[in-house]
Amino acid sequence: MPDFSIEDFFLVLQNYNLDIWPVQIFAYVLIALVLYFLLKKSKYSGIIILAVLSLFWLMNGIIFGFIYWSSSHIFGYVFGFFCTIQGILFLYSIMKSDIRVGSPDRIYQFIGILFILYAILGYQVLGYYLGHVYPKFFPAGLVPCPTTILTFGIFLMLNSRISITYFIIPLIISLGGFLAAYNGIYEDMGLILTGIIGTILIIHRNTQIEGKKIQTT
Repeated sequence: MPDFSIEDFFLVLQNYNLDIWPVQIFAYVLIALVLYFLLKKSKYSGIIILAVLSLFWLMNGIIFGFIYWSSSHIFGYVFGFFCTIQGILFLYSIMKSDIRVGSPDRIYQFIGILFILYAILGYQVLGYYLGHVYPKFFPAGLVPCPTTILTFGIFLMLNSRISITYFIIPLIISLGGFLAAYNGIYEDMGLILTGIIGTILIIHRNTQIEGKKIQTT
């Protein structure tokens, strides 16, 4: 496997951001839409939220991973594969209707909002001070790391049982943040923490939901 070059990676990131502009703006509009439907629930909230997540992950996998990153490193194929599968899983969830927008739990909602704010603002602000500025920056929803943080934040705000099927890939990507942080992308320290804390909280909530089901039967 070729050595991972942070310079080559940022070149990929630069070309990607320049080529897709102004998609970054539309991505943030979609994130705002997701936040609206997380806070103001409607009949179609779950479908809209999952459709946006599916779109983000498919774009991460197919466009960023396979089309752009794979030409310089095998990691492009790896991330492309995992991100594409995650996008397909969210489409599957829409059809199966097994992820719903539940009644808000204030603690989970608060932590979820913190995760989302870090994905869309904190990650980029920290990156700015590290010299990772446009076009060598990480737009939420369009590259894997902030998209993973965003996804965990949304999972927590959904306040629904989330099968391991849906969060195992985000967890794997979050642990990959160790490699990124080692190579100077220190924003991904937040990715690592988000993945670990988010997974623990999701499992804890799943256990609580299953316990309540048992008690009512």
